[in-house]
Amino acid sequence: MEELPRILIVDDEPLNIDYLEQELEDLDYEVFSARNGKEALELVESQLPDMILLDIMMPIMDGFEVLAQLKSEKQWRDIPVVVISALSDMDNVVKGIELGAEDYLPKPFDPVLLQARIKSGLEKKRFRDLERLYLKALERELEIGREIQTDFLPDEIPQPEGWKIASYFQAAREVAGDFYDVFHLDERRLGLVVGDVCDKGVGSALYMALFRSLLRVTSDLTRFSTGLEEKSFERLLKSSVEFTNQYICSVHKSAMFASLFFGVLDPQSGSLSYINAGLDPPLIFREGKVIAELKPTGPIVGGIEDVDFKVAEAQLKPDDILLLYTDGITDAQSGEGEEFGRENVLAIAEEFSDSADSLINHIVLDLEAFIESAAQFDDITLMAVQRMG
Repeated sequence: MEELPRILIVDDEPLNIDYLEQELEDLDYEVFSARNGKEALELVESQLPDMILLDIMMPIMDGFEVLAQLKSEKQWRDIPVVVISALSDMDNVVKGIELGAEDYLPKPFDPVLLQARIKSGLEKKRFRDLERLYLKALERELEIGREIQTDFLPDEIPQPEGWKIASYFQAAREVAGDFYDVFHLDERRLGLVVGDVCDKGVGSALYMALFRSLLRVTSDLTRFSTGLEEKSFERLLKSSVEFTNQYICSVHKSAMFASLFFGVLDPQSGSLSYINAGLDPPLIFREGKVIAELKPTGPIVGGIEDVDFKVAEAQLKPDDILLLYTDGITDAQSGEGEEFGRENVLAIAEEFSDSADSLINHIVLDLEAFIESAAQFDDITLMAVQRMG
């Protein structure tokens, strides 16, 4: 059985309470009353009414104090409040409305106006409750999406002997368009991927899963079906990235694209074959200095069909650190609208590139201090790959 709407009458005049209760007794409402503001708040906490008829001038705690406390509590602020006041006291009515009251009911009470105010207030409350339920369901759906998306990121990062690989990931919203991956391509080589799908939110999160899955499956299928030899990983890179690009362009025909870096690392030799498809150039540091920038070798993935992505080569020597990052780092904004920028990344690396963990941690700490209370502008992804000395 559906519960009746609960209406709380708050008035220090017994005659006013009696009159209002009599007017409402034949209607489908559950009515209860309080003689002052303190008693009213106690009833609000224990009974949680659907609507409050609130007198302004009362002893112990007046209506203004009651309103202020109601609107300061998250679980109470959406209860519609109609202030009761004489027509000659419009200043108090205006103050009550400014404090958050929905409407006012003038004295002496008019039965038709009373019912209209109550009906209107309860209808607004019903819509707010429906909106809150919808938002709660939406939040749960986004939470499920976040949990599923987390499964697309590595639980553990492989750590080859003599190497340290560290990462950091922080979504700007419940779900993200950034992604990263570290996985074995064979007994020796590792695949390193960092990507950034355009835009933010649910759409980019769906495409993030698609891009990541296509890269994983095409690199694995290529290896298993062709039996790649020593120098065949260039073909693996090209075929994986070019197939992903062709698939997105021809099948989905959307405006969603990704900038990404896909590298194949040989931990024994320190050689790195890579395709940089529009990602901010990863940096190789040696003793705090940039010795190489891995600039783009092709355009974004998913933007233009039939692109020839070039494979480039780099070499990591002992104590070198490769730093990969998305533009959520450099484009991050302070409360004043300033960008974090590449210069800050370089300054941190110059001082803290003694280890992959140290470099990641100090970039994140400095970035958090820079952003402070400002909203996170974009997804943030970092990966540091260190060849130990």
